[in-house]
Amino acid sequence: MSASIQQNSCKLCENGSYFISKMHEICNNIKIMNDLSDLDGFDRKILASLQRDARLSNNELAEEIGLSASQCSRRRTRLENSGIITGYHATIDKERVGLGLTSIISVTLATHNAQAADELTRFFQSIPNIQEVNQMTGDMDYLVKVVTPDLKALTKLITEQLLAHDAVQNVRTAIVLDSLKETSVLPL
Repeated sequence: MSASIQQNSCKLCENGSYFISKMHEICNNIKIMNDLSDLDGFDRKILASLQRDARLSNNELAEEIGLSASQCSRRRTRLENSGIITGYHATIDKERVGLGLTSIISVTLATHNAQAADELTRFFQSIPNIQEVNQMTGDMDYLVKVVTPDLKALTKLITEQLLAHDAVQNVRTAIVLDSLKETSVLPL
């Protein structure tokens, strides 16, 4: 069944429909979901441990999950090479580095086509203050998480960068009063 979905999606993508091409991309990513079924209990334990502390050595990881260090090393390398582990990052306190204002901005495209979406995607990726961008269904096209030092910097980002972009028709901004939960840890 998924093969027929991919075939139909490919034919529709060739006709130039941007949103159909996004659906095709989602169908292609179904394989990633199948990768999860290939994970055994030890893989899940490795992932959970590394999410908690990515600095764990293979020896520490082995002690924690009950495998040898060499088995942990092989499994970690396989998880990295398969794209399940995409990187290792330090978590930094935003306020302590002068980026205490978090805002959520909804963005609506001026025109809905692949070129405008691609231009806006490159634009989003070029702005370091933009921490997260999600393409949405419904009234907005994108939901953007932004960190700035203060309201003045946020206003400048919105007026001089976002609203100045040709692909942007409208933005609506909500300022985060307090982050009650913020995590990148997946429930494995």
